[in-house]
Amino acid sequence: MDAVARLPLALFRTIDADPRHWQIIALAGLFLFSYSTSSFGAEPSALLFAFCGAMLAQGLGTAVLNLRAGRPLLHGFEFKSALITTLGVTILLRAAAPWIWFAAAFTGIALKFLVRIKGKHVFNPGCIGIVAMMLLLGRDAWVSPGQWGQMPLILGYALALAALTLSSAKRLDIALGFLGTFAAILFARALWLGDPMAIPLHQLSSGSLLIFAFFMITDPRSTPDSRLGRVLFAMAVAGLATWFIIGPNQRGAPLMALAALGLLTPLLDRALPTRRFEWPRGTPAPDRTRPIFTLSPLKPWGTKET
Repeated sequence: MDAVARLPLALFRTIDADPRHWQIIALAGLFLFSYSTSSFGAEPSALLFAFCGAMLAQGLGTAVLNLRAGRPLLHGFEFKSALITTLGVTILLRAAAPWIWFAAAFTGIALKFLVRIKGKHVFNPGCIGIVAMMLLLGRDAWVSPGQWGQMPLILGYALALAALTLSSAKRLDIALGFLGTFAAILFARALWLGDPMAIPLHQLSSGSLLIFAFFMITDPRSTPDSRLGRVLFAMAVAGLATWFIIGPNQRGAPLMALAALGLLTPLLDRALPTRRFEWPRGTPAPDRTRPIFTLSPLKPWGTKET
């Protein structure tokens, strides 16, 4: 009986041991929201293609790193981050052909291995994978903002907030910093122009904005390590995203802004140094004797973290 009574606490501790567990649970729930509440929502076939692309890229990247280090090819294979990328790409991206989900997930994970500064990848994998497809394929790849009805959206925000609050990654500051700045600019513009408040409220009632704010810009491995750096980064991304909306009316504006400002993270880490975030069961610190910036597979990567 005691074992049964302790089971919920043991389960909570198991999940809480790695912040990615909360992200996976929340994103899986949002995938179900999208699939069940909208005829234009995410499809299981898209999830399968994205999963194959992400895991293939993760496996290849891990194998190359281990080959260089003389370890077994799949030693330390990390599927959790790749699964998070899979879910994010599936929920957000809409495409004219199934292979596009595969390509988006593969590209995002591959760039995680290929583009690093001091062992830290520059771009959020899901974000850069989607942006790459949108830029390369034009109308064949897009982001659908209003995926869910009002009630599923509210439930989605509650689920995302709970997951991020419970997560030991502690990145609620960057999510709230982005949403607060984004909302403030939109409402200020509406007041300045005399527009009805329904316009900014509609712009904020977006399933894609929810995923972006809680599961992309909050990625600990591609955002600043210091709290002040994260808040400044969130404000910069929000400012550029609103400009993309107000000016060129760019599709997927927050994703485009995050991809464009990816290089701001290493600058803020340099200006505001603090302890680097590592996932549980962390990997050795990066070798400081290796090149600071790696853009080509012809040179060693900065760390074995995958």
